Amino acid sequence: MEVFNDFSIKEIVTCFMVLFAVIDIIGSVPIVVSLQQKFGQIEAGRASITAGVIMIIFLFVGNKILKLIGVDVNSFAIAGAFVIFIIALEMILGIEINKTTEAKAASIVPIAFPLIAGAGTLTTTLSLRAEFHDINIILGIVLNTIFVYLVLKSAKWLERKMGEATLSILQKVFGIILLAISIKLFTANFAQLVQNYINF
Repeated sequence: MEVFNDFSIKEIVTCFMVLFAVIDIIGSVPIVVSLQQKFGQIEAGRASITAGVIMIIFLFVGNKILKLIGVDVNSFAIAGAFVIFIIALEMILGIEINKTTEAKAASIVPIAFPLIAGAGTLTTTLSLRAEFHDINIILGIVLNTIFVYLVLKSAKWLERKMGEATLSILQKVFGIILLAISIKLFTANFAQLVQNYINF
């Protein structure tokens, strides 16, 4: 099939890593454990699949929404770069810029949305379209969905084994990676925008 001509291991790994850093499911383990204690058993499969479906749907529908309001992918990618930049700062500095609302139910809300497929994740998913092929982004989403499922299933065990200090270090490391990705995303798409206007 023609779609598999664009298959690239490198792109899949990059998409996986970008989304993995934005979702930050490892850093969210204490939140997941807290929700388990508050609401009982979390349906890991349902939450993971719902989050994955939301991301894939937004990957395709999101672009049509942009066209409807007259915004190109490069401009949206730059906006996405700013969102990723802010998320990275939160992770590195341990501050809270985006205030989250208190959870009222488990599994779909707030696990699938907005904990996994939140505003930052959806913006990032669509921003990736400016640089990568759809098939590789989808596979990156699927791999993240599987990983999220495994983490949700073993959240309590992970928290006991890793400890608060290790989780904090991991959060900062992925924050720095995310910061570098946001800068790359901004510069690449800004250059493309400038080129488009010059050619125009």
